[in-house]
Amino acid sequence: MTHEENPKTPEDTPSPKVDDGQKSQARRWLGYAIGVAVFALALYLLYRALSRYDWPELVAAVTAVSGAHMLAALGFAGLSYLTLTGFDWLALRYVDRPLAYRKVALTSFTSLSIGHSLGLAALSSGAIRYRYYSRWGLARADIAKLIVFCGVTVGLGLAILGGFALLVAPEIAINALGLSPAVARLIALVTLACPVVYLLMAAFATGAIKIRGHRLAMPKLRLAVAQCVIGPVNFAFVAAALHQTVLSVAEISYFPIVAAYVSANVATIVSHVPGGLGVIEAVLTYLLPGEGLIGAILVFRFVYFLIPLCIGLLVLGSSELFFARVRPRRVNRDQSA
Repeated sequence: MTHEENPKTPEDTPSPKVDDGQKSQARRWLGYAIGVAVFALALYLLYRALSRYDWPELVAAVTAVSGAHMLAALGFAGLSYLTLTGFDWLALRYVDRPLAYRKVALTSFTSLSIGHSLGLAALSSGAIRYRYYSRWGLARADIAKLIVFCGVTVGLGLAILGGFALLVAPEIAINALGLSPAVARLIALVTLACPVVYLLMAAFATGAIKIRGHRLAMPKLRLAVAQCVIGPVNFAFVAAALHQTVLSVAEISYFPIVAAYVSANVATIVSHVPGGLGVIEAVLTYLLPGEGLIGAILVFRFVYFLIPLCIGLLVLGSSELFFARVRPRRVNRDQSA
C-alpha cells in the first residue's frame, strides 16, 4: 500500500504530548487539592484533640512542667521517631527492596506521625506508606508485607518491654488488677516467651507460614533479632518521654510508668481510638490513681502526638506539592528527548 492510497491528515496524527500535558496539569491540581485537604485535616485534628480541655487548664498543664523536663520529653520523643525509621528500614530488607535512608525516614515519620493521631494505624499510616513507596517502585504485595513486618515489630516491642516491666514493677498488676504476685509473674513470663518463640521460628521454620489464609515468609534470624531489639527500644523512649512529664507532678519511678503505658498502648490498639484519645488518660489514671496525671498526660500529648502531627501533615502536604511539580517536568523532558 502506497502513501497515496492512505494519506494521513493532521486529524489522524495522535498528539500524545497534549494528552500527557493535560494529565500533568491534572496531577498538579490533585497535588494542590491534597495540600489543602491536609491543612484542613490538621485544623480538625487539633480542634478535636484540644476541645476536651479548657484554655486555663491547657495553660496550667503546660506551665506546670519545667523547661528541663519538657526538653527531655521532646528529646525522647525525637529518639522514638528516629527509632521508628528503623522499623521501615528493616522491613524493606525483609521484602528485599532497600531504599536510601532519606526516603525511608521521610516515609516513616510522615506516615507514623499522622497514623498515631488518626488511629487504625494499619490503614492510615499504611495508606501513606503506600503513597510514598509505590512512587519508588515497590509493588503492592511488597508494601503489604512491609506493613505486616512493622506491625509484628510493634507487637514484639510491647511484649518484651511490657513483660520486663511487669517483672520489675509487678505492683501495677497486683494493686490495680488484684492479681497475686505469682500470677503477675506468670503473665510476665508468658509475655516474654512470645518473642522467644518468634526467634525460634525465624531460626528453624522452613517455608512460609499461613495467617488467615495468607502465606507469609518468616524473616531471617538476624532481622528477627533486630526486631526484638528495636521494638522495645522505641517504646522505652516513648515511656521515657511520658515519665519526664509525670516527674513534674509526681515522684514515680520509670518502670511503673512503662508498665502503665504499655497497658494503655495495648488498649489503644484494641480500641482503635485516634491517638488513644481518652484511652491513655483512663488507663494511666486507673493504674496510677491519686497522682493527678491529667496535666502531665496532656503535655505528653503535645510532645509525642500533636507536635509530630503538625510537622507530619506539613511534610505530607509539601511532598504532595513537590511530586506534583516534579512529575510534569520529567514528563516534559522525556517528550523532548
